[in-house]
Amino acid sequence: MRMRTFHKGSALITCTIMLVVVSALAVGLATIAGANLRIADNQQEANRAFASAESGLEVMRYWLGQVKMPSSTPPSDYLSTVISIVRSDLDANDITNFTVNTDGSIPAVALDSTTGQTFTGQWSTSATAPTILNVAVTGVSGTMSRTLTVNFGIEPYEFPIFNYGIATKGALEFPDNPTLTGATQNWEADIYVESNDSLTAVDIGGNANFDGNIDIGNPLATIAYDGDLQIAGDHGQTAVDNHVNIGADPVEFPVPETASFRDYATGGAIDPATLTAAGPTLVNTIIPAGMNPTFSGSVTIQGILFVETPNVVTFGKNVQLQGLIVAEGDVLDPGTNEISFEGNFASGPYPSGSQFDAIRQEQGSSIIAPGFGVSFTGNFASVNGVIAASTMYFSANASAVVKGTMLSFSPDATRVEGNIALNFDRAAMVEIPAGFDLLRVLTYHPSSYAMVF
Repeated sequence: MRMRTFHKGSALITCTIMLVVVSALAVGLATIAGANLRIADNQQEANRAFASAESGLEVMRYWLGQVKMPSSTPPSDYLSTVISIVRSDLDANDITNFTVNTDGSIPAVALDSTTGQTFTGQWSTSATAPTILNVAVTGVSGTMSRTLTVNFGIEPYEFPIFNYGIATKGALEFPDNPTLTGATQNWEADIYVESNDSLTAVDIGGNANFDGNIDIGNPLATIAYDGDLQIAGDHGQTAVDNHVNIGADPVEFPVPETASFRDYATGGAIDPATLTAAGPTLVNTIIPAGMNPTFSGSVTIQGILFVETPNVVTFGKNVQLQGLIVAEGDVLDPGTNEISFEGNFASGPYPSGSQFDAIRQEQGSSIIAPGFGVSFTGNFASVNGVIAASTMYFSANASAVVKGTMLSFSPDATRVEGNIALNFDRAAMVEIPAGFDLLRVLTYHPSSYAMVF
């Protein structure tokens, strides 16, 4: 029988080899785990850096969203004006951890000291595109950083007051049977009444048919009606409950700028002979202060009619407005500044002709007279834009299409007598009506959002 032969030490060698292999595997796994941990840490820091940049962008969007600067600001001064306004707002609100230097740079703002999260920023414009504010935000976490860039357009401000068909500071009185409709949608006939001086914001004596909702600023005010009140198809108290908002957020009444329109009145002062003429046409004309004219015949107004203050202007018969009436001043002097239309009134666009080319850019308004009382005691068929007056009074059974907002600045009531029917066609109205390009604001452009690195 043959005996097996064992080699001494072979088991030790085998164990040693296995130990080396296992150790190598362990070292490899430890190396991989460490690398994965570092990758995870880096990813976490990168995410924190990105979150820091996002936080910085939101902070900047908030403060830039508060900026309103005069439209007369030269584009070359846009950046410095934005910076100045934001710095003033920060000071007024005792904000000290977020600052903006005069060159548009924003020093580091600490977000989380335990993770080392901060953000910095830079605001800039370029000579080729001064109406674009470029914003860069860099977020930092530990050793990682991420930078975002966005653009804000420096654009005209659209006043919310023009979301309404009628907007009055004083109460709104309908002693008879009003009908206010929207041409294509109900919102076109929405109404805003501030009524701080009257607890009856809207007073209706007869039957009323309104398409739009009614917002009342005074939280203590109410609506009164004697007949059948219909709003958007609902009647009576149901209409009030569903469509009248008492204590609505206040809406700014912007006072238009009127002085610059005088430059369009190239036809000079009105000829007194036209006051008694039959059917005169006024072309880019001025009514001098204190003239107090009464037109005995029908009148056609082409281009601009600029009315100086003080003046009481009376149109005894029909008026065809092919352009714009502007009355200077912004403070009502009762009985001193008045424009009265005693006949039929209709307004439309500017006529053709090179003498109207300069003013043709002024669109969206028909009558701009914030310091005048304006009254319509005859019928009127059309209004081609905003009517802005200190007070307004209507007393005829008018049926008209209104392509703009009817705006009253006085705390005195706006009174609408007669069985008036107004159809508000505002879906395509000019966003910034003539005379109301007063401010520039910053508008965030989401499509410009980009991560640089």
